[in-house]
Amino acid sequence: MRIDIITCLPQLFESPLKHFIFQRAIKQHLLSINIHNLRHYTPYKHDKIDDSLYGGDAGMLLMVEPIANCIRALQKEQNYDEVIYMAPDGEPLTQDLVNKCSLKQNIMVLCGHYKGIDERIRKHFITLEISIGDYVLSGGELPALILADAIVRVIPGVISDASSVLADSFQDGLVAPPAYTRPYNYEGMMVPDVLLSGNHKAIQEWAQQEKVARTKKRRPHLIEKKEVI
Repeated sequence: MRIDIITCLPQLFESPLKHFIFQRAIKQHLLSINIHNLRHYTPYKHDKIDDSLYGGDAGMLLMVEPIANCIRALQKEQNYDEVIYMAPDGEPLTQDLVNKCSLKQNIMVLCGHYKGIDERIRKHFITLEISIGDYVLSGGELPALILADAIVRVIPGVISDASSVLADSFQDGLVAPPAYTRPYNYEGMMVPDVLLSGNHKAIQEWAQQEKVARTKKRRPHLIEKKEVI
């Protein structure tokens, strides 16, 4: 899989992309991540990429030309399945959406900054808009990293134990059940006996009950969506 990320702050990606999961995927030739500095594509002096908004609103907006130039340059070299914009008002990022994105071969991710990007970019170049939540950050770099991390970990082969990924929260529309490890007894708090029983059927039944109960409490909208009773 190839991910191309367009940003005006490429240095923000240097450390995260050295993280274990990204490096494992890259070394296994399962992933290629390329960071593109938006300032390299501007036709304006002094690497200018933003300007004030028409209409008089406060703040600065990323201009059309640098973004369009960058997207077009990349599209000349590669066909993209999606051109994604990380936007506060985009489609909420869910595990289902992550799984769908992970099936793509080539995706481009645009990081906004300041007050975002000129609307003409959104209308004429963007094929998918994704939000990580109903709040505003300084830019789209952190959301882009979150999207990339979520995608990479479900690419087959990146995590050696595939069953671990399949058991993650939200893979089946429910949150994960409680998890325990050694010691069995910590200050009088015991691990549930069923987990030490060796009865796999009983353990699976316990896990399913806990998942449903926890989802009802913490993510009730998921229960309504699945119509779980």
